Amino acid sequence: MKSAEIKGLNLAELNEKLGGEQETLRKLKFAHKVSAIENPMKIREVRKLIAKLKTEVTVKEKVK
Repeated sequence: MKSAEIKGLNLAELNEKLGGEQETLRKLKFAHKVSAIENPMKIREVRKLIAKLKTEVTVKEKVK
C-alpha cells in the first residue's frame, strides 16, 4: 500500500486496516515458526506497513 493511499483513508478505515494487518503479521510469524514460509521478507513488509498505518493514525488523531 502506497503512502498516498494510506493518507487518503479516514481514521475508522485506518484502524480497520491496522487490525487486519496485525492479524496477518501474527499468522505469518506463527506459520514461519512452524515451518519456513516461502517468502520471509513478507514479514518485514507487513511490519513496515503497520508502522506506516500507526504513524498516519497518530497524525490524524492530533489534527482533531
